[in-house]
Amino acid sequence: METRDVVFIALFAAIIAALGVFPPVTVPVIAVPITAQSLGIMLAGGILGAMRGGLSVVLLLVLVALGLPLLAGGRGGFGVFLGPTGGYIVGWVVGAVVIGYLTERFWTRLNFILAFAFCVVGGILLMYGLGVPWSAYVAEVTLATALGGSLAFVPGDLIKCLIAAAAIVIVKKSYPIITPRSR
Repeated sequence: METRDVVFIALFAAIIAALGVFPPVTVPVIAVPITAQSLGIMLAGGILGAMRGGLSVVLLLVLVALGLPLLAGGRGGFGVFLGPTGGYIVGWVVGAVVIGYLTERFWTRLNFILAFAFCVVGGILLMYGLGVPWSAYVAEVTLATALGGSLAFVPGDLIKCLIAAAAIVIVKKSYPIITPRSR
């Protein structure tokens, strides 16, 4: 790993933390806030690739676990991983890695539509796939109830996917960081 890689990893961890400054909107039924930080996850994977994008999220989560208030609403500490948002937060790592992997794999053909699809897969489907069951478990509600409550977040997440896809394609054209994966 080069110094450049370490700088990108730290930079994107800081970007994700900075996106937590935007005030979260909490849906009372499921107590999971709508934040801008999931946009940072999509950007990290799509701009840095699987390894660096995943490591940027891991760095952020290590700092959160140590108690730094880097999550939306100034939350931090190991307890956030055990709360209703814990599955989503852990899903951030998986989401960034998958978005990064798909972006690397299809680098030569990457366009806005593919970047958007990759953000949907990693930034919505996988994160919800981990977050919804965890929320249901912690809140002691059925999986259907937790999923139903989470559907309110999908429109905002789709908008974040559009923004991330545009940024990913622009960075690819102007300052490519990713090295394409061989098939």
